Amino acid sequence: MKAMILAAGLGSRLKPITDNLPKPLIDVGGISLIERSINQLVSFGVSELIINVSHLGDQIKESLQSIDAISKIIFIEEPFPYGTGGALVNAKNFLGNDPFILSTADIIFDLSFYQLPTTVEAAHLVAVKNPEHNQRGDFSMKGSSVYINDGKNDFTYSGISVLNPNILDAHLSKKHPFDLWNTILKPLIAESRVSAHFDDSLWIDVGTEDRLKLARKVLKDEN
Repeated sequence: MKAMILAAGLGSRLKPITDNLPKPLIDVGGISLIERSINQLVSFGVSELIINVSHLGDQIKESLQSIDAISKIIFIEEPFPYGTGGALVNAKNFLGNDPFILSTADIIFDLSFYQLPTTVEAAHLVAVKNPEHNQRGDFSMKGSSVYINDGKNDFTYSGISVLNPNILDAHLSKKHPFDLWNTILKPLIAESRVSAHFDDSLWIDVGTEDRLKLARKVLKDEN
């Protein structure tokens, strides 16, 4: 199974750290965020990785040279960040025809990939508890079917999913940048084509300095 890691963001909320260091290379617990994600994917059996890069992308490519020996990595360069949706459309020719795992490069997680389906008609999401910074949540579930309430929702999208690349076909001519959630997933959710499961394992979105400190503390305490 292939996987794609989104790694092209500017990391604006982590400035000044990200002025000279791309967010995926921030060290948490003695290893970079993106290397931690790659190790988990490779351990699951992923043998081909697609990684989009933009902001300080050469640093990411150089940092991951040693990993290239154990897993094929295809880097896709974006002249500017295309957004999470635009990045997928831009990478479509490398994703193949089968469902693939999507992950972001700015999360700490111990989620079980073995709960992921290997085939999906459109998309399957991993749901986590609503964190302090997203108390209203992203979506709710009836069984495994995803829907979105107008008000508060029960779960937050972890950033990890299994996607069928055919969902990108309707967006091939769309101008960059655009995001995955609002442009691609929400319309599919409205059509009841998206499933999900809940995972209560460790998960931290390392999007701000406070959450970076939290991630470092949690991993330090675990060790």
